[in-house]
Amino acid sequence: MMNHDMPEEYEGPEEPEEGNSGDESLEEPPAFFPREGHDVPDELGPGQMVEVSIDGIYRGDAGGQPSQFVVLQYEDRQLPIMIGPFEANAILVSLERDRPDRPMTHDLIKNIVDRLGATVARVAIDDLWNGVYYAKVHLHTGTEEVEIDARPSDAIAIAVRFDAPIFVNTNVFESALAED
Repeated sequence: MMNHDMPEEYEGPEEPEEGNSGDESLEEPPAFFPREGHDVPDELGPGQMVEVSIDGIYRGDAGGQPSQFVVLQYEDRQLPIMIGPFEANAILVSLERDRPDRPMTHDLIKNIVDRLGATVARVAIDDLWNGVYYAKVHLHTGTEEVEIDARPSDAIAIAVRFDAPIFVNTNVFESALAED
């Protein structure tokens, strides 16, 4: 994966050129939209959420450093997401239906959500920007649905504990291909 550095501080928009109102830049879709040459299959269309499964947790090498990846699968597509060793362990423990003596952080979250009478409806990995994946945990509280921002690794670890479905936006698959 590519490493994109963030600027030290926000410099603000550039002044539009003479004769240019500056609105023309709004015509270009943001980076997470599919680009030419990276087609989304017709049956899906851009921006659609598709349910994925966890193919596995793998160790690999990223930039000369040992790393862990969770690989999500949709049909013949795979989406590897680099995760930390603790999150990799948290997902594996739950996938293997292992129960530690004391609750791990994601088990604690499950206990809290259960005690409050809520459920995890689904997890959605909905964006990839500058090499960073973004996810949401969707909770049902009985009267409403609440969306909570989360790292994908934490969201996946929570989804596994609740047997909740995991969805990925098709634009994320396309953006990940473009960054490789």
